[in-house]
Amino acid sequence: MSAYGPIGTLAPLGPTDVLVIAKEPVPGRVKTRLCPPFTPAEAAELAAAALADTLETVLALPARRRVLVLDGRPGAWVPPGVEVVPQSAGGLDERLAAAFGRCTGPALLVGMDTPQITPALLAPALAPGAWERCDAWFGPAEDGGFWALGLAHPDPALLRGVPMSVPETGAVQRRRLVEAGLAVRDLPVLLDVDTAPDAHRVAAEAPEGRFAAVLGRLTGAGAGAEADRAGAGAEARMGAR
Repeated sequence: MSAYGPIGTLAPLGPTDVLVIAKEPVPGRVKTRLCPPFTPAEAAELAAAALADTLETVLALPARRRVLVLDGRPGAWVPPGVEVVPQSAGGLDERLAAAFGRCTGPALLVGMDTPQITPALLAPALAPGAWERCDAWFGPAEDGGFWALGLAHPDPALLRGVPMSVPETGAVQRRRLVEAGLAVRDLPVLLDVDTAPDAHRVAAEAPEGRFAAVLGRLTGAGAGAEADRAGAGAEARMGAR
């Protein structure tokens, strides 16, 4: 049982390891860009909800292993069926490289910042023919990074040295794959939750999730109100073009 309610039963096995790289949701260590308007404790609560939504999706995916690559200590919030391994030392590129280095076959890695992911969204990278004439799956993020990376033959060298958390991260990482001679397929572009406006947009995209419920409670608005707010913001942006 998760702290956020029941987690779904395990999906069938598949050929691919699914990895989630995440931080323990501790106030002051996660989602600091949400502060303000949120307090560190509220930001940690949102991070915990985002991670719970992500792990629920992972449990519904056909995977050989479901692994949480964690910076911090696991707690009762880790659902059954999810293996926990510690993150390595070093920068984010080294930690991602080490996570893939533990895998002996195809692996797909996602973060904890996209609680709107669904099994359908990830299905192409986990289908029976996902690795036929395909060496890598790449999920670009709106901010220039990436939210998913799949490798048929995990090679840590494909990630080491890629500059992380900068606007060109995704472009550099994808170019690294192509220059290595890999056939790359793309997943849809998604928004990471980094700021409060990001949080409202993501909650509107996944109004039934734990993340949307926690955000609605913290802001005094339901998921429907969050969706209206995000829609109004989108209309304003369109009108300004």
